[in-house]
Amino acid sequence: MSAIRLLVLGAVRRHGRAHGYQVRGDLEYWGAHEWSNAKPGSIYHALKQMAKQGLLHAHEVAPSTAGGPPRTEYELTGRGTREYFRLLREALTSYDQRTDVKSAAIGFIVDLPRAEAVALLKERIRRTEAWRSSVTEHYVPEDGPEQLGHIGEIMNLWIHTADAEAEWTRGLIGRIEGGAYTFAGEGEPFLGILAEGQENPYATGEWHPEDDR
Repeated sequence: MSAIRLLVLGAVRRHGRAHGYQVRGDLEYWGAHEWSNAKPGSIYHALKQMAKQGLLHAHEVAPSTAGGPPRTEYELTGRGTREYFRLLREALTSYDQRTDVKSAAIGFIVDLPRAEAVALLKERIRRTEAWRSSVTEHYVPEDGPEQLGHIGEIMNLWIHTADAEAEWTRGLIGRIEGGAYTFAGEGEPFLGILAEGQENPYATGEWHPEDDR
């Protein structure tokens, strides 16, 4: 899975309707340009591609008060909403997703009901433990990596990563079950989006030709 689709769909959904520069600003506000492929060119390309695929509806609107050409605002279609939640659920339950995909999913987890978020994270642990068991059929962690020569360090890394993932996920489940954060249906969650005209303290300042469209 590519993180950019989940990030862009989620960012547009939080605004209701958003132009590309708003989406870029939100993702830079999150620091997503540092830990994912959410660079300006990738964001604008994803918006156009998903509009062609029927996941987003493109609205041409009047130029901003600052002048310039008409901007295009994007809005999720019904199909786009279904795809967003499919990607979100898949990213939360799959133990083998890349770090940028997992990070995006955690950023949007509050778009789900609390009980569902917990259930998905528990499924993540189940899958992680099943994968760990398949590795230990050929590698005994207690005997150390040396038993297989330096190649054993690869499996040692896999086991440590799986254990750390499971421990972190259990901690998150505990915090959520304890009432942390605001989930769907409970009120206004932390949106993590910038209001129109709000200065982004984390903006890269890098200009892109699509910024004004």
